[in-house]
Amino acid sequence: MTTEPSLRLFFALPCPGALAEAIDRWRDQQPLGGRPVARANLHLTLAFLGSQPASQLEGLKRLGAHVRADAFQLRLDQLQTIGHGFACLIPSQIPPPLIQLVEQLHAGLSSHGFALDSRPFLPHVTLSRDAQVQSNAKPPSFDWRVEHVVLYASENTPNGQRYREVERWPLTAPAR
Repeated sequence: MTTEPSLRLFFALPCPGALAEAIDRWRDQQPLGGRPVARANLHLTLAFLGSQPASQLEGLKRLGAHVRADAFQLRLDQLQTIGHGFACLIPSQIPPPLIQLVEQLHAGLSSHGFALDSRPFLPHVTLSRDAQVQSNAKPPSFDWRVEHVVLYASENTPNGQRYREVERWPLTAPAR
């Protein structure tokens, strides 16, 4: 009997190139230690799905295509350690469109039978794993115009983890 191939999947907000570069440059000047996240992998996870059969991919693409949310501004302005030594940038204020986006995505995933993390949503961009954050480290404000949602596949490569974009969907411009 053959086993169906699986993919490690997650929905996320991709960190734009110029912003990822600025974050990377600032992070590299901090005494965080640990294992820095590659610049190309900087993102904000909306829903982690873990290992899923490849046959689920088309359904997840359809679900992503039905997500309707406005583009929004996100300000990452706090440095915090979460979990087991994950140094992260987080917003001091969560924009309502981000909460609406997460709720809509989670509702769609739940209705399709996906088991999601039961912990409350904490928006964050992981900078380094196994880090040692100094309590007095204060990041500058990183302003991010969020305009897309992406479905990523996490892949192990000889050079470490790589997040491959599977599909991308634009957020709409907010009504004026």
